[in-house]
Amino acid sequence: MNGKIGNESCVSEFLLLEFSAIRELQILHFTLFLILYMAIVFGNLLIISAVALDYRLHTPMYFFLMNLAIQDLGAVSVTIPKSMANSLMNNRHISYAGCVAQVLSFFFFVSSDTALLTVMAYDRYVAICNPLQYEMVMNRAACKQMVAGVWVAGILNAVMHTSATFATPFCSNIVNQFFCEIPQLLTLSCSNLYQTEIGAIVVSTTFVFGCFVFIVVTYVHIFTVVLKVPSVQGRKKAFSTCIPHLVVFFLYCFTGCFAYLRPQSKTPSDLDFAITVMYTIVPPLFNPIIYSMRNKEIKNAVSKLLGVKHASMNIFSMLFLKRLHFSL
Repeated sequence: MNGKIGNESCVSEFLLLEFSAIRELQILHFTLFLILYMAIVFGNLLIISAVALDYRLHTPMYFFLMNLAIQDLGAVSVTIPKSMANSLMNNRHISYAGCVAQVLSFFFFVSSDTALLTVMAYDRYVAICNPLQYEMVMNRAACKQMVAGVWVAGILNAVMHTSATFATPFCSNIVNQFFCEIPQLLTLSCSNLYQTEIGAIVVSTTFVFGCFVFIVVTYVHIFTVVLKVPSVQGRKKAFSTCIPHLVVFFLYCFTGCFAYLRPQSKTPSDLDFAITVMYTIVPPLFNPIIYSMRNKEIKNAVSKLLGVKHASMNIFSMLFLKRLHFSL
């Protein structure tokens, strides 16, 4: 079953993007995605293990960072393995139920990411601008409630988008992306009901914009306070915890919003694929690197976990950044 399927929604499965009909290139795609996936899993599991096993990192900031790593793992695990399996088995199929589950799970994790990054900005605001009230405001119970709120918001947003997307009948089952991405699914619609999902995207975009404004205003206050700190070491420590968070948020939100708000084409393009990779694979891959490179406590915990001396970790970090800069 492929191509046009009439005016009624009789789709029982979808056909995902085929990178190439050449077997050698399919294996190459599988290998590249496998390397990326293993790197993401390894990096984020390191963060999770380091925070969980080092009692010195049992603070709100690292508790939120551990949850961010969990969400990143979840987001890539519902998309990349299926794409790898299809390339390995020379297959493009995903069942209708599997596509629904993929959309629901993926949107849950990415929505939770946005909300959690906003909570992390608030945590840094309280820690730097109101340090005397930090332990009272960011107590254990409050942190758990914030994370629970993040997960609930993610679930509600995911259910809203999934329901709106699959309420519409599809006139084709060919998805021009390596997973069931909502913008690509909307191009398959043969009914005006897809406008419901467009409305849901507008709601989510408004939410993301609100988070963006909140984070910008929060960091204006933070940097105003930090620049008044007389100690150079104190300013350096504050910036080392704030800059990575800003980099992650802007990379994640700008690429995601661009992917969902730009006009979609019904034919596959390299640009669509590149944009999707930018917001689905790059942030989970670089989050552990960005946070560990700029954070002394994380580097110490990871060094201890791996049994590597701190100096060796610094050398490895410098070499990695130089190689990354060269490749770019």
